[in-house]
Amino acid sequence: MSRTRAATSYPHAEIDTAIRILQVEDCAFDAELIQAELDLDRINYVVCLVEDEPEFMEALDEFKPDIILSDLSLPCFSGRRALELLRQRDQVLPFIFVSATLGEEAAIEALRHGATDYILKQNPVRLASAVRRALREADEQRGRNWAESELMRTQRFESLAMLAGGISHDLRNLLQPLLLAGDSLLDYQEDPRLARLGSLIRDCGRRGLDMVQSMLSLARGAPRTEEIRLAELFAALQLLLQGSVPRSVVFSTLIDPPELSFEGNYTELQQCLLNLSLNAIQAMPDGGELRISTRCESLDASFFRPDEIAQPGRFLRLTVADTGTGMSADVLQHLYEPFFTTKQEGTGLGLLSCQRIVNSHGGMIRVHSQPALGSRFDLYFPLQTSEARPAPRTELMATRQGRGESILVVAEEVGQLSLLADALETYGYLPHVGQSGVAALLWCRTHGHPDLVIIDADMALLSGERTLRALHERGYRGAAILLVHSSIEVALPDWPEGPKVSCVPKPLTPQALLQSVRHALDRDTPED
Repeated sequence: MSRTRAATSYPHAEIDTAIRILQVEDCAFDAELIQAELDLDRINYVVCLVEDEPEFMEALDEFKPDIILSDLSLPCFSGRRALELLRQRDQVLPFIFVSATLGEEAAIEALRHGATDYILKQNPVRLASAVRRALREADEQRGRNWAESELMRTQRFESLAMLAGGISHDLRNLLQPLLLAGDSLLDYQEDPRLARLGSLIRDCGRRGLDMVQSMLSLARGAPRTEEIRLAELFAALQLLLQGSVPRSVVFSTLIDPPELSFEGNYTELQQCLLNLSLNAIQAMPDGGELRISTRCESLDASFFRPDEIAQPGRFLRLTVADTGTGMSADVLQHLYEPFFTTKQEGTGLGLLSCQRIVNSHGGMIRVHSQPALGSRFDLYFPLQTSEARPAPRTELMATRQGRGESILVVAEEVGQLSLLADALETYGYLPHVGQSGVAALLWCRTHGHPDLVIIDADMALLSGERTLRALHERGYRGAAILLVHSSIEVALPDWPEGPKVSCVPKPLTPQALLQSVRHALDRDTPED
């Protein structure tokens, strides 16, 4: 049986928290001598004494020692065996041999196999300092291991962000024609089947583009403060969670009010919700229900805790609730401590990160949980008086009909190029196409300047901006439309006598394209 001695307490102890010492020793007298040496050095500790392998393994699991002091040989056990068993489980936990029979060669062999230090029983003066040094070095090693793992994880995220950015061009170019084709088919209202097919194609294209944009936003980050609409935030979260929610978990959302918008950091809030949702899913290995909901509440001064700044008023409450395993009162007390985790693999920083994000928005977190009854996280965000600003209504579309104007369309993607040309031709324009900036320059040399140039900004060989510069150098002074990704800022060329350039964000619809074309041509036409 293992025997546990209570911690020795000193009024001025240098170590505030008791050190948990697992002592492998079969001689009670020797054990007392070793403990007396620690007492002389005013170390605050609690000790668990074991003398065979079953007791040792039980103590590793139940006692969870900070350091192990072990004799070399025991009647039913050995220090070498204890060291071997420990290193199979933990490479960092300090292990110090304290023996009367440890020779120099045996000591070197012990250190080579993972022992931290060795002390001779007949000369234990160095024991206390060896314990302190071993604990300090173990903490430093754990810190280095964590830093290395975090560095590797950060590098993996950076690699994923680079990969996401690299494939986004191809993905968006592949999905863009679905929007154009779907909207074009919707014009055939006399054939209901074509109209339904157009609606399906357009919706699939939008969903795919939204998913790509959500992944890019999470990987790359977003501006520090922006206007966030609840409906858009939750739509992006559902897309990100789509492949992570198992069939055994019922996932539901309730947004009230859906038109609410407020100031915040989109990427950070998305990360916070994603962390809480994934934690909830992991807490339901056998299935359950994950509910995410919002509502507006008025909070008075009594709601706030003593360590919080009381700011009564209107708040948005965002709730993530699950029916999983729940948490005990002891776990709840350590919930936001760095590196505290109940998972076998995890840094314990997810909830700490959530707390930091919510606090940076001027909000608070409330947690309600009981073992076997699930958990609920309530996030409170302050709302300004302008909280209920609805999304701006789309302006009435100007006339789209062309008058036979010549338009040069330049894009690398064949499907996008064809659909753009078809849409322009359908509405009375005369489109010409080119798959590169070089092809556009050759067309202008052969056929002269068009009335308007529509060019994709993101082309591999000769970018849209460089192509416009080359056209300007060759005398083009007409209007130009640059098709750009909505997530990328583009500096428009500043030419006093050059083309009048406007940007149209991608993904684009035929309606947005035709409206921009008509506006660009009318603006470029001199008044009589």
